[in-house]
Amino acid sequence: MLMRDDPLAREKVFRDPVHNYIHVSDRVILALIDTPEFQRLRRIKQLGVANYVFQGAEHTRFTHSLGVYEITRKMCESFATNFPSRAPGDGLWDDNERLVALCSALLHDIGHGPYSHTFEHLFGTDHEAITRRILTDPSTAVNAVLKTVSPDFPEQVASVIAHTYPNPQVVQMISSQIDADRMDYLLRDAYHTGTNYGLFDLTRILRVMRPYAGGIAYEADGMHAVEDYIVSRFQMYQQVYFHPVSRSMETILAKLLARAKVLYEAGAFAQDAPRLLVPFFEHDFTLADYLRLDDGVLNTYFTAWCTESDPILADLAGRFLNRRPFKSVSFTAATADQLPALRQLVAAAGFDPAYYTAENDSFDLPYDQYDPEAANPKTQIEIMQPDGTLSELSTQSRLVAAITGRVSGDKRFYFPKVMLEPTSTDLFTPIYRQFQAHVVNGRLK
Repeated sequence: MLMRDDPLAREKVFRDPVHNYIHVSDRVILALIDTPEFQRLRRIKQLGVANYVFQGAEHTRFTHSLGVYEITRKMCESFATNFPSRAPGDGLWDDNERLVALCSALLHDIGHGPYSHTFEHLFGTDHEAITRRILTDPSTAVNAVLKTVSPDFPEQVASVIAHTYPNPQVVQMISSQIDADRMDYLLRDAYHTGTNYGLFDLTRILRVMRPYAGGIAYEADGMHAVEDYIVSRFQMYQQVYFHPVSRSMETILAKLLARAKVLYEAGAFAQDAPRLLVPFFEHDFTLADYLRLDDGVLNTYFTAWCTESDPILADLAGRFLNRRPFKSVSFTAATADQLPALRQLVAAAGFDPAYYTAENDSFDLPYDQYDPEAANPKTQIEIMQPDGTLSELSTQSRLVAAITGRVSGDKRFYFPKVMLEPTSTDLFTPIYRQFQAHVVNGRLK
């Protein structure tokens, strides 16, 4: 059984644009927020490069993590009030699990690196693995705080992140098809991007949630609120997360870092080598190396690289910092055979296609039924009927059934904007005309 934390003498609150107040009454939670590892999340944007499209999207992993904590706190409060366990194994809520749930919610993103997923893809890091390492490594302040609860508490919190914690209710609070993480980022991202797509009735969803032996279910009379959440998530992915210009800026960022790595390996940096990135270029980094990085560190290097003698690095750095995105066209399996010819035309116009062309595919599965044979099976959303029986959501909702198992998204080919500019007497006019002959209405013919 977990040790309970000493409460603060007076509750601490954080003002928040999404949840109004975020309430902290546990001393260990406040201590975790004050650790250097958690404070570093203030310097990592939640949506990476999306602010190049939605200028308000300047919010951080720090504010999101506090929001996930607050939603989880409300879950625990509702469960303790309405569904307290009365006997071991009755499937109701054991409030001794509250602190491990709250700490897991707060710390779930602490392993994210600068520009999150773009950095991760290029350098092969894994933010969830690094999160677990931050929790369990004796060198971190986070580990020291968690150990004040009990010697094995860091490993317990890490097991929630790893989805191996024995109580499925706690795991599903943090990671499932409808969890505190997704609910906060939809509401928060909608607020900061100025869109309405991600809005749903959080209060109602929290009201109809209930624990059972296999995890968390939703009472049947609240099914429409769950439907609304599923549709909101679908729309946010299509309209915000998969925006072609955001993907363009991610492409430029990836190409920029890849070029820097090539120059470092060739010993061709005219300026001093980017010292804080060297361990990642050499694929030999420590946890301390990782924790030194944030968005600001990378942006400082990018600013310096604008005057680097290598023309490709300098140009890509300028494109990224000054928002000069690549253009793109969508393509399918039937039109993908045109891509080699397009790359050749980009090269003929004077651009190295290794750095100035890219394929990007962004797909999402809005909702899926549980499939134990899948590589990453998802926990399905269970609707609890008045008699206590459970039904999977898509069997009860025609709306959700219509999108269950249906992958949405597209594949896009990125290239310099000049390739689609109006032709003139320019030397490359024939090249541009040949390129444009492949394109109609933003897609390949």
